[in-house]
Formats: sequence, C-alpha cells, structure tokens
Amino acid sequence: MQKNTNHDDTTESIIRIFVYGTLKRGHANHRLCAHARSIEPAAVWGRLYHLHWGIPRVEVPEETILAQGTDDPLADARAQQRTSEPEFNRPVGDWDLVHGEMVTFADSSRDLPPIDRLEGFHPDREGNFYERVLVSAKCGSTTLPVWIYWMQNPTDCERVANGKWCDHL
Repeated sequence: MQKNTNHDDTTESIIRIFVYGTLKRGHANHRLCAHARSIEPAAVWGRLYHLHWGIPRVEVPEETILAQGTDDPLADARAQQRTSEPEFNRPVGDWDLVHGEMVTFADSSRDLPPIDRLEGFHPDREGNFYERVLVSAKCGSTTLPVWIYWMQNPTDCERVANGKWCDHL
C-alpha cells in the first residue's frame, strides 16, 4: 500500500476512486495518482473489456450505481461520504469480480479534475468517453462506495473473463 500522510483524514474533500487499467500502479497514467493518500487492492462487480486500441473499459450493472458524477469534485466527495456502507451482493446476471485498486485522495478538487479529463468525463455535455459513477467496492473485509469510470456499449473489444486487465496484456 502506498501512503501519504500529509493530509487530515477528517477532511470533507477525501475521495476514493476505483482504477482497473492505465491508472493502476505500474501503468502509463499512474502519474495522475501521485498525490494518493493510499492505494489498496479492491474489487467491484462488472464486466471488464480490453478495447483493441489498448485500453480497458468496465461495464457495471446499472442497478448498482449509487450516484452519478458531477463537475463539482467537492460535492462528489461529500456524496461519497454520505453514502452509508453499501451492500456488495453479486448482481443478477453475467457479472464478474473486476480487480483493481482503490485510490484515496485527500483533496478532491486538486486530484479529480485531471483524472476526469484523462477519462474524457465532462458531465456538462453529451458524448463522454467514460462516465463516472459511484458503486460499491470490496477492499479487504470492508465495503466502501467508490467512484469508477465506465463505458456503455463499447465496440471493437474483447471481454476479460478473469477480471484482471494487466493479466490480459
């Protein structure tokens, strides 16, 4: 686990995101996680795909979405904190455990916008590359709400049945 203890754990701007591809440790965009307070193994329910141009995408069951991302990182951090411990039951259907990392940031206003830009998430307009939604993640024995970037109805992709993108490459 990577730790940075320069921030107060009680601040209302703490935000957690679930990463499953190029933002994970050892991958090209992990530099955007340089200010992470902690990084821990985690899993969510979904379907993981490898897009043929070299990046992953996750589809999550719509009934597991707890909230939609906005253009206000602080409001999204507060929404995440207001969400009581969510359930982590297997959804009905053909869903897998998708394995990745839960990245915790202490300053949502500083750390979330660059990741939103990378993921092509612009809540104020149509046609986002990825959407950012709040879902349940299992981290050790704890279930927590986390933000995840997901894509509906991709084309030109292949399903990764083991739920681990790095193993697919």
